[in-house]
Amino acid sequence: MAATNLWFKRASTGGLVHLYLSTSGGIKGKPRICAVSYLNTAPLVWGLLHGPLKNAAELSFAVPSECARRVVAAEADLGIVPVIEMDRHALRPVSALCIACRGEVRSILLFSRKPWAEVETLAADIGSRTSVELARIVLREQFGASPRVEAMPPSLDAMLSRADAALLIGDAALAAEPEQNGLACLDLGQAWFELTGLPMVFAVWAGRPGAPLAGVDALLEESFSYGRGRMDAIIKSEADSRGFSRELVARYFERHVRFRLGDAERSGLEAFLRAARALDGAPAPRELTADDDAERSSRTVPQR
Repeated sequence: MAATNLWFKRASTGGLVHLYLSTSGGIKGKPRICAVSYLNTAPLVWGLLHGPLKNAAELSFAVPSECARRVVAAEADLGIVPVIEMDRHALRPVSALCIACRGEVRSILLFSRKPWAEVETLAADIGSRTSVELARIVLREQFGASPRVEAMPPSLDAMLSRADAALLIGDAALAAEPEQNGLACLDLGQAWFELTGLPMVFAVWAGRPGAPLAGVDALLEESFSYGRGRMDAIIKSEADSRGFSRELVARYFERHVRFRLGDAERSGLEAFLRAARALDGAPAPRELTADDDAERSSRTVPQR
């Protein structure tokens, strides 16, 4: 049975009812929440950072793979977890909120100095292993390429000095200028949509079975609602602190990233997990360890 089959059931009203959460008992103590340090999570956590919920949780930030590690290691009760890690570690989604796209995502970019079919080596920032698997799926299904994957820090020039192609994710991808660097570039959100006709879900709020998660869905929804009502403030703050133009940040939130797990997103997620599992017989980057994930996560996060 696919892991996604038990996540949600449809209530008679058409709404989503969680199978494993009780929202009536409230949260006992403060939940330990690990959020991704990239721009795309700002609306999700804005209420936890700046609103009435500011002291409702113990909030920390990390790159996506480190968020997953902390949840698995019981260093956090829940986090924004790459869906590939959620599937591999049998973590449970705790909200209908997510990080997704329908078409271009802009923050997951694959660059190459060769024709795609000739790519034999891929340098990847594996801060999100979902994106690494997505790159492998797209290269195999669209171009018949099965490159060897090497973990590297997210510096495009350095990556392409050692590999045929390079994967940038998150803020590093947003800082790149694909129209101006003369390289072949694939937006992996758009590539997935062209391949499947479905949205791509990159990460979800998820926790360990048995963790104290009662009521956290309401907490996360309230934080997101607070953020969505203050997008002008988020755009100004995040652009200024991360060194992006306000136009780029506004366009990113308006056109590219989506936060709600609907029927189409669930279908896209199921399709992605099936495709990722099908890679098991191919050379996989599972032996790669992001030795710098924890170190990178300890660096200063732009002040929100």
